[in-house]
Amino acid sequence: MRRSLLSVLALALAVTSFPLESAAQNRRQEADGQEQASDRRRRESEWGDRQAPLPQLRNAGPCPFAKVLYDAGRYVEFEGGREASAAVGYSGEIQGISAGCSYEDDEPIQVAMEVLFELGRGPAAQGAQKTYRYWVAVTKRNDAVIAKEYFDLPVTFAPGADRTYSRQMIEGIVIPRAQLTTSGANFEILVGFDVTPQMAEFNRAGKRFRIDVVSGAAGTAQANQ
Repeated sequence: MRRSLLSVLALALAVTSFPLESAAQNRRQEADGQEQASDRRRRESEWGDRQAPLPQLRNAGPCPFAKVLYDAGRYVEFEGGREASAAVGYSGEIQGISAGCSYEDDEPIQVAMEVLFELGRGPAAQGAQKTYRYWVAVTKRNDAVIAKEYFDLPVTFAPGADRTYSRQMIEGIVIPRAQLTTSGANFEILVGFDVTPQMAEFNRAGKRFRIDVVSGAAGTAQANQ
């Protein structure tokens, strides 16, 4: 689906490798690697390595940095405000951003981007349809927001499905340059869900639900930091 953002105003890790001391650790590491590879293949099958379809023009400098705002990168509804697995309604996560830009001489910076959303339906969700709301903002790097626009993302879950994916194209982001030497590095483009203060705090605390498999019983989900 294509979206349009109106023109805005100007403006190591040193991984230390320790030898594993047991075969059990080797097995756990191999299992983790297989799980990560499986998740990567699943995302690639939905997302791939696509780039925004911009003309291949010579840029006068680097593109604006596009990223997900951490506090708004996930959306988790809790029925009654209770942080429990059984109380989860609709959820969502921004899985990736692909962005590109073009500008040269004294032209404005033109940006297009694709955003991949993973949307979920929990035990407390009512119905198969949900309209999520998200925003795109252009900021002066590490400074104030220049422009921000909200978008609706209507989603219909297939019968029996608890998750789905949606790829959104956002075009028409035009950033005028104050002068010839103004580069895209002076700006950032942020993306996030329209979240409540409780959701933002949940994200900020790094909480996630993890399935704990209990022998002889069904797994239970717990929120973990």
